[in-house]
Amino acid sequence: MAASRGGVVHIPWYATGMRGDKLQSALEEIAPAALRFGASHYELFRMRDDRYKFLQTATFADPLDFERYWYGERFCAWRALNSGYYQVPLVYGWADQLCAGSATVAGSQELVSGAAGLVAPE
Repeated sequence: MAASRGGVVHIPWYATGMRGDKLQSALEEIAPAALRFGASHYELFRMRDDRYKFLQTATFADPLDFERYWYGERFCAWRALNSGYYQVPLVYGWADQLCAGSATVAGSQELVSGAAGLVAPE
């Protein structure tokens, strides 16, 4: 069941033996589809310390949009087609993003963005 309000949904995937690369390709295909169901952002991670472990995230303002993505015809067909590539049970969870930031280099000045806005490092 989805949270009562939106947030970031985390979907942990674990590949079955010798199928990590196949699962990666399949996830790279389905993860962007979240945008067509109302997600404002998605990410897909593959762990370095365990190459069979993946984390898919997507940000939804409305949890019903996630349910349309997750339980929709396309994702159900995708799960059936790729069911041999990942372990079950597959349990997603909702999280609230507490803070975020990023850094970019603009010309010769490095700028850092975060909760305090755009600032030049000291």
